[in-house]
Amino acid sequence: MTTDATTDAPASPTAEQAPEAAGTARAHSNLGLGRLYLRRFLRNHPAVGGVVIFVLLVLFGAFGGRFTSYAYTDADFTALTQPPSSRHWFGTNQGGNDIYACAVHGLQRSLMIAVSVSVLTIVLAAIIGSGAAYFGGRVERVTLAAIHFLLIVPSFLILALVSHRLAGDWRVLIIVLTVFGWMSTARVIWSVSTSLRERDYVKAAEFMGVRPLRIIFRHIIPNLGSLLIVNLTLGVVATVLSETALSFLGFGVQTPDVSLGTMLADGASTVTSAPWLFAFPAGLVVLLTVSMTFIGDGLRDALDPTSATGSAGGRR
Repeated sequence: MTTDATTDAPASPTAEQAPEAAGTARAHSNLGLGRLYLRRFLRNHPAVGGVVIFVLLVLFGAFGGRFTSYAYTDADFTALTQPPSSRHWFGTNQGGNDIYACAVHGLQRSLMIAVSVSVLTIVLAAIIGSGAAYFGGRVERVTLAAIHFLLIVPSFLILALVSHRLAGDWRVLIIVLTVFGWMSTARVIWSVSTSLRERDYVKAAEFMGVRPLRIIFRHIIPNLGSLLIVNLTLGVVATVLSETALSFLGFGVQTPDVSLGTMLADGASTVTSAPWLFAFPAGLVVLLTVSMTFIGDGLRDALDPTSATGSAGGRR
């Protein structure tokens, strides 16, 4: 008795099942790639430490105010410029404001500004840089000329003047930092996108009549993912330093609002007589910048197969 061998063979997908099968295969591939990136990242101990520190800072900024009865605007006139104590954990300043409450609010404000500016800058740079590379020709020349012009403009002076004239509103500071912060990243994205526009999948999409904007958002920008993630992380560091410098010089966030930069400016003149006024905000700035730098380095190594951790991950 003979059996039909075709009954034991797996059936090939039909035309209706093919797109679903392809999507499932892509999902499994992306899941495996994500696990590979995660394994590489976890192998980088400074990067993991950076994540832990950053999460603790976010939790401190979000929930730290619940552990004190003082708000950052409250003034205790019975404890002016007092060192840390059980009543005021981080001490008080010349006006009797609780430094712990000010540190919590200042960290909130600095994080809000840094993350907002970094996200907006990356989005703007990705659209402009990839769009200039894809369209080419006159659009590319005009865009690059504008980028090069803005790069040589003394942006710090403009930032200082605009922010000071508008009374240091942190929302205006976000807009101004974004306007003058996207050019360098956009130029890097443009240089990478010039090679992506020649890829086969882009040419195939053009042949099929896909609209240019859809090609940019579906085929070019997604393939810049690793570059965008790393620049997003390191952009937080750059924004924190810019906001701190502006506020320290009196051109950033203005009273009665508080940021880490304004706290550093207030404590700079009393480093020897009242060191806690400078030490606590300076410590938060250092922890924030160091943690984000470690995270950025870890992401760059994890997403770059030619790096040391990437090569090690590929051999295992």
